[in-house]
Amino acid sequence: MKPQDIRNIAIIAHVDHGKTTLVDAMLRQSQIFRENQQVDERVMDSNDIERERGITILSKNTAIQYKGVKINIVDTPGHADFGGEVERVMNMVDGVLLLVDAVEGPMPQTKFVLRQALERGHKVIVVVNKIDRKNARPDYVVNTTFDLFVDMGANDEQCEFPVIYASALTGSSSKDPHQLTSTLEPLFEEIISYLPHPQVDVDGPTQMQATLLGYDDYKGQIVVGRLHRGKIYRNQSLLLLQNDGDSRRARVGQVFTHRGLQRTEVEVATAGDIIALTGLGEVGIGDTLTDPEHPEALPAIKVEEPTLRMTFGVNTSPFAGRDGTYLTSRKIRERLFREAERDVALRVEDTDSADNFLVSGRGELHLGILIENMRREGYEFQVSKPQVILKEINGVKHEPVENVEIEVSSEEQGSVVELLGQRKGQLLDMKVQENGNIHFSYQVPSRGLLGFRQQLLTATRGEAIMNSILAGYEPYAGEIDTHEFGSLIAWEPGVATTYAIHSAQERGQMFIAPGIEVYEGMIVGQHIRENDLEVNVCRKKHLTSIRRATAEEALRLDPPRKMSLDEALEYIKDDELLEVTPKTFRLRKKYLAKNVRARQAKHKVDSQA
Repeated sequence: MKPQDIRNIAIIAHVDHGKTTLVDAMLRQSQIFRENQQVDERVMDSNDIERERGITILSKNTAIQYKGVKINIVDTPGHADFGGEVERVMNMVDGVLLLVDAVEGPMPQTKFVLRQALERGHKVIVVVNKIDRKNARPDYVVNTTFDLFVDMGANDEQCEFPVIYASALTGSSSKDPHQLTSTLEPLFEEIISYLPHPQVDVDGPTQMQATLLGYDDYKGQIVVGRLHRGKIYRNQSLLLLQNDGDSRRARVGQVFTHRGLQRTEVEVATAGDIIALTGLGEVGIGDTLTDPEHPEALPAIKVEEPTLRMTFGVNTSPFAGRDGTYLTSRKIRERLFREAERDVALRVEDTDSADNFLVSGRGELHLGILIENMRREGYEFQVSKPQVILKEINGVKHEPVENVEIEVSSEEQGSVVELLGQRKGQLLDMKVQENGNIHFSYQVPSRGLLGFRQQLLTATRGEAIMNSILAGYEPYAGEIDTHEFGSLIAWEPGVATTYAIHSAQERGQMFIAPGIEVYEGMIVGQHIRENDLEVNVCRKKHLTSIRRATAEEALRLDPPRKMSLDEALEYIKDDELLEVTPKTFRLRKKYLAKNVRARQAKHKVDSQA
C-alpha cells in the first residue's frame, strides 16, 4: 500500500469511558466479520484479566478498511499504571482519538495519555462518547477538554480539534450532539480527512523499531512495530541493533499485516504500515531492525521511571509446594526477567539473597496484575509490601506525589478530608457538582495512598469515586502512619474450629472460616486495636459429661472478610508478606515463630531509641 492510503491511530481514554466498545463498533461497521459470525463483546480485551476487570492492560492493534484507506487502530490502556504500553504505542501512530465521557468529561488518566500524544505533535480528534446518556452535557465536556489542551501546552493547531459526538454502544455518531446518524461514518470521514498519513521514505533503506512483542507456540517470538523506512520482504537479511549497543544479523521469517483481528501474511510490507515479523530470534523492546549497509538506530523508547517496588521471593511458608508448579528461584527469576523484556516500565533486579528479587513498577495495579498473571500460570511465591522509590535531588530526599481526584456525597466529605489530612494530603481545589456531590482535588505523597482506597470506601460506605495520576517528585513529607489496626495472628498450626473463631471474633474481624488449615504466624484477621494479637483459632471445646454433636452449631459466627488480591496487597504492613499460590493467597508475618517476632520487635525498639 502507498503511505497516503494508511492512517495509524491510537484510541486513548479514561478507564470505562467506552474505548474498547467503540473499537467493537468500528470493526463491525467495516464488515470485518461475516454477517453470521458470533463476536464477543469487547473483542479487543482478549486477556482473561482484562475481561474480568473491564479494563485494557495490554496494547493491541487491529486494522479496518474504509473507502480504500487502511486504518490501523491501536487500543491503549486507560490506566496510568500501564503507561509503559502507551509510551511505546505513541511511536507507532500519527494521530489519536481522544474519547471522553459525555457526563464526566476528561479524567486524570486521560490527561496522562493525552500528554504523551501532544508532546509528540500528534493531531487529536475528540470523541464525546455516551452522548445518549440522560445527564449528558456536551458543551461542558468540550469546553473542559479545550481547557485541558491549553493546560497541557498544546499548540494552536492541536487546540483546533474537531469534535465527533457518538454512542459506541449503538454504533452511531455525528458532528451535531442532537442528531446522531445510525453509523460511525462521520467518525471514519474525520479520521481520513483530518489525521495525517505516515510521513515516510518508501524507497530508503529498511528501518523499523520493535514496539510490541508477542509469542506463538509455532512461530516463536512475534515482533510488532511500524516500518519507518523502506520495505521488508520475507526471508530478508537485516541487522538488529540492540539497546545495549550490541548488534547481530537476523533473517525475517514471515511478514504479516493486520486486517481486523487477524494477521495476513504478505510477501512485502511498505513503510508506514504496522506489521508483524517472525523468525528474528530474541528481540527486545526498542531494538532497531535496519538494512545491513545502513545501520542507523532509531531513538530509544523513553519511559517514565517506576515509582513503587516490592520483593518477590520463594515461598517459605509451611504450606509451600502444595499448589504451585513453578516454585524455585530459578523459575521465578526467569519469569520476572521475561516480563521485564516485554514491559519496558518494569524493572527487575537481583538482591543479596538468591531467593529474592526486587521488582519495580508504576503502581499497585501494575504490580498486582503481574502477580495475578503469574499465579494463573502456576507460579507459587511470596511478595512484600509495596514501597515507594525515593530520589535524592540536589542533596534533598524527594518522594513521588500524586494528584488525586475524589468525588463523594456531601454527607461523606468530612471522612475524605480527615483521611487525606492524616496522609499529608494538600487540598488543591474543591467544587460542588451539579448533582450535589463534592469534587476534591488533592496532592498526596504516593506513600499515603498505599492501602488508602479500601479505607476510603469503608469510611464513605462505598460511595467515593477516586482517580489518581503521578504529578512528579516533591521533598519528603515526613512520617505517615497509615495503619490504624493491627493483625490477628495464628498462635499454632492446625485446623480452625467454630468454637475458637467464635472467641477470636470478639477481638476483631476474621479472614478465615471454620475448617481452614492455618500455620503459626499466619494472619487470620484484623485486630480492633493498633497492636498485633496472637489468637488460637484451632482450639476445641473440651468434652463434658453431656456430649452433643451439635454443640458448636449453635454458635453464631460473623461472615469472614473476603479480600481480593489487590486488597490483600493494600493490607499488608512492613513486617508482613503475601503468600501467593495458583489456588489461593494467604497473609502472613515475615517471621513466623513467636520468639523470633519478639526479638525483632525488641531490636526495632532498641534501634529507634
